Amino acid sequence: VQLQASGGGLVQIGGSLRVSCEASGRKPSSYAMGWFRQAPGKEREFVAAISWSTGITRYADAVWGRCTISRDNAKKTVNLQMNSLKPEDTAVYYCASTPLHFQWSLERSYNSWGQGTLVTVSS
Repeated sequence: VQLQASGGGLVQIGGSLRVSCEASGRKPSSYAMGWFRQAPGKEREFVAAISWSTGITRYADAVWGRCTISRDNAKKTVNLQMNSLKPEDTAVYYCASTPLHFQWSLERSYNSWGQGTLVTVSS
């Protein structure tokens, strides 16, 4: 699976932004899609994940209630809608694909990664 992330940019504190990830290639090998982020000087961390088939979602505590992950199976696209953005949300956001039905919060569960898109939250 090849992944192409897009939609990053500069947004004000409290604003909203949507990042998207388009998958191409052998989608049947992908059971779920996840979003991770890496802030400057920090390790990459899990943000959210969604199953292509069931739509079941998982969220990190840090974004619970502020982010919504969704998928469009026809377009092979996964979106992450982020609201009430904070400066600590500033990071490069990566989408990733996993063939697993579990452990979606772990980086090692994913076998394909997109190139990342930068989200900057500033006043």
